[in-house]
Amino acid sequence: MSRPLSDGPLDLLAIAAHPDDAELTCGGTLARAADEGYRTGILDLTRGEMASRGTPEIRAEEAARAGAALGVAVRANAGLPDARLENSQEARRVVVEHLRRLAPGTVILPYPRGRHPDHRIASELARDACFLAGLRRYEGGPGRRPTKIVYAMAYREDAVKPTFVVPLTEEQFRRKIDAARCYASQFDGATAAGEIFPAGQPLVERIETASRHYGSLIRAPHGEPFLTDETMRVDDIMSVGVASM
Repeated sequence: MSRPLSDGPLDLLAIAAHPDDAELTCGGTLARAADEGYRTGILDLTRGEMASRGTPEIRAEEAARAGAALGVAVRANAGLPDARLENSQEARRVVVEHLRRLAPGTVILPYPRGRHPDHRIASELARDACFLAGLRRYEGGPGRRPTKIVYAMAYREDAVKPTFVVPLTEEQFRRKIDAARCYASQFDGATAAGEIFPAGQPLVERIETASRHYGSLIRAPHGEPFLTDETMRVDDIMSVGVASM
């Protein structure tokens, strides 16, 4: 059941190391969820102050515009140190505070492996914080834990099959690209970003290549892949999607 966009707990929260990470890995899924009436949000753990281009102030402005393009109800920043992210007691406390305030039902985390240390550590830090947030006596409570954690896994080079792929319409994919283009300080003229290795294409073309590939796995124009640690449950085997033949 979706909630009004104006107030209340979040249905879906993406947690990312830097402003622009969520747009690249799960921006389309956030746009789709917003279209379906769910209350969505993004929590950036750092301000991206160690980036070679742009400034924290510019990136904050870009993040606000990108969030609006995706229709997210809340965009927050934990203010943890960029390129020095640690799964420390203090960092967990900060993230727990945000989780209890935003109260998401489902959380999207970065894939647990990656070439950027912040991405890998952000995944571990946020997962630990999700658990601690449910402990009634941790940091004075109240205990409030997300129900579901999924990992965004677009642009992976290791051969890991997604647990599921979220289909995107052409319009939802366009909004994902619009959100990415808000980060002119980072992506203008770029051929690579974060976990996206250069392939001789402009960055937008590289994003589209991955999006159409994952969409093809579920017979959709575009798609974003996700992984879960737990086995997915199917109540009605007759309604399982994607034709086999």
